[in-house]
Amino acid sequence: MPLEAALDRARTEGLDLVEISPMASPPVCKIMDYGKFKYEEKKKASEAKRAQVTVLLKEVKLRPKTEEHDYDFKVRNTRRFIEDGNKAKVVIQFRGREITHKEQGTAILDDVAKDLKDVAVVEQMPRMEGRLMFMILAPTPKVAQKARELVRQAATAAKRTPPPGAPGAGKPAGASSGAGEKAEVEGADEEKKEAQAAPAAAEAQSPTAS
Repeated sequence: MPLEAALDRARTEGLDLVEISPMASPPVCKIMDYGKFKYEEKKKASEAKRAQVTVLLKEVKLRPKTEEHDYDFKVRNTRRFIEDGNKAKVVIQFRGREITHKEQGTAILDDVAKDLKDVAVVEQMPRMEGRLMFMILAPTPKVAQKARELVRQAATAAKRTPPPGAPGAGKPAGASSGAGEKAEVEGADEEKKEAQAAPAAAEAQSPTAS
């Protein structure tokens, strides 16, 4: 179809002529509502982004002389973080002459890896950087898959939930507004007043016995 004819047809239908394959010979165009098309593309991209798992790297610091209670607390937090599909950088910080006992740091990192072996694998083996020794733990394939499924389920649930302000959002079926309840109560009060005034009016209008 000639370009002018295609433009005339698009104008007649109140739509846009969009070039979708400029490298084709001849170029391929499509008549569409371009604004609606861009909106749907943005919506799809937003939904895809919501369904993606963003992997974070959490740093956990320990000392060669970290007490058992503090060690257990940090390992539990690291476990929860990894179960969410993230990675953990476990760091041993040496101070002063502690640097001469690097084997203590290696032993602590080995303990962490053993305590988390059911949910994590060692992605980067222990290494030194100045006075810091660290290793990186990543979730096991099974844990990572479970985290992705949870993110997809949350994204699906968010998609089904109506946005705030939408008709019916956040309001149970059959609920009445406060204004309606007030009007109903006021109407009942008026009926009560009329019922109380009726006998008095009848007595005033009746003739007095002589």
